[in-house]
Amino acid sequence: MEGFALLLVAFLALAIGSILGYLARRTIAKAQLGSIEAKIEKLLADARAESQNIILAAREKAAKAVEESKKEEKERVLQFARNEEKLLKREEMVDRHIFEYEKKEEELKQKVEKIHTLKTEIEKIKDSEIEKLQNIASLTKDQASEQLFKLVEDQHKEDLWSRIKKLEKEGLAELEKKARDLLLIALQRYSGSQVSETSTTSVPLPSEDIKGRIIGKEGRNIKTLEKMTGVEFIIDETPDAITLSCFDPVRRQVAKLTLEKLLADGRIQPARIEELYEKAKEEIGQKIYEAGEAAIYELGIVGMDQKLISLLGRLQYRTSYGQNVLQHSVEAAHIAGILAEELKADVKTAKMGALFHDIGKAVDHEIEGSHVEIGRKILQKFNVSEAIIKAMQSHHEDYPYETLESVIVQVAESMSAARPGARKGTLENYIKRLEDLEKIATSFEGVEKAYAISAGREVRIFVTPEKIDDIKARELAREIANRISSELQFPGEIKVNVIRELRTIEFAK
Repeated sequence: MEGFALLLVAFLALAIGSILGYLARRTIAKAQLGSIEAKIEKLLADARAESQNIILAAREKAAKAVEESKKEEKERVLQFARNEEKLLKREEMVDRHIFEYEKKEEELKQKVEKIHTLKTEIEKIKDSEIEKLQNIASLTKDQASEQLFKLVEDQHKEDLWSRIKKLEKEGLAELEKKARDLLLIALQRYSGSQVSETSTTSVPLPSEDIKGRIIGKEGRNIKTLEKMTGVEFIIDETPDAITLSCFDPVRRQVAKLTLEKLLADGRIQPARIEELYEKAKEEIGQKIYEAGEAAIYELGIVGMDQKLISLLGRLQYRTSYGQNVLQHSVEAAHIAGILAEELKADVKTAKMGALFHDIGKAVDHEIEGSHVEIGRKILQKFNVSEAIIKAMQSHHEDYPYETLESVIVQVAESMSAARPGARKGTLENYIKRLEDLEKIATSFEGVEKAYAISAGREVRIFVTPEKIDDIKARELAREIANRISSELQFPGEIKVNVIRELRTIEFAK
């Protein structure tokens, strides 16, 4: 019972505590709620005051903006009125100018009509006066003019003639002076050396005893050398030297190189001679190409076919009246380039036309025709431009001058050839006679090779033994001698030496 009472008391205490706690919490909550509401109320009051201030400020700004816009509108109205007034004044001014122009135009029309009327009246008066003069003089207008001009011509004929002659003389003198100045400019800007070529070459020997080995047993070595090279080997009393004589510089150079190789090798015999002769020909061919390449490099020309360069290099071993043809061609090209530059012509065309003007001489001893025609065919074969062909073909006036460059090439070629010391006519005539000797000899059937030696006093002819027997060789010598006598002019006599040599080779196996 006592326990139950305690439990009851505890329960009652708990209930009372809960009620008291609830009441306490409620009181605290009300106090806090009152505090929050006060804060909210304060915030609302502050917000209302701030919004009122903003509204007042906005109203003031709006009032100011309205006032300013009214002021701007008033100014715009005033500006528009001023612009309208200006436009009205300008319109009045334009109208006044148009009126004045129309008035002046009308006055001009009236003046033009008056002028036409006066001109018509003057023409009528002129025709009337001319008619009266013709009636008085019994002459027409053309007849009167003719008599007047004739009278003036008779009275001043002498004066007119002397004046014309004076003008011609002054004009020619001025042209001659300009041409002379132009040529002097070209000569001053280019100055090349000139050495005349000869027809002999001396080869030094290491000792005098070597001459016997060069001649060989019964002269077989020197005969082989002369047959292979077409050059005369002169072995005389000149100490430690052999002279090679031939009008063809290429053959002479090949022979010289062959002999030098033989001397260096030491084995001088026919088989070795033939072997070294072929090697010498190859080396000279390379030197020919290098000479052509050096020429175009000096002139600044590029893109040329190698075969054409080799043909150009062959001119290194050709002479024209003692003047080296390649050197002459390069010199003429330099002069042509300078002249073309001064005359505003095509410099490249003038240079190449002058460089190739004698290209036909590289093969004119192998092909029939003049060197000009041969040169044209060579350039056409290598697709050289027509402008360059026209420039080179007129240097001997075989063709008319079609371009300014063709005249320049002719002048440049003449300047290079005609200057003192450049050429020797007697040497050229001598070489021409030797060439003709060989051409006559090789024109006969069965002739393998022909060489003019001994300064043209002998022509040595090698025949094909299978085609020419001993009897025919004698007849051939007589026929060649007769043709030489009838076609060539020469001092003294020429020995015609026909050589028939049969060489049989077999191999032992």
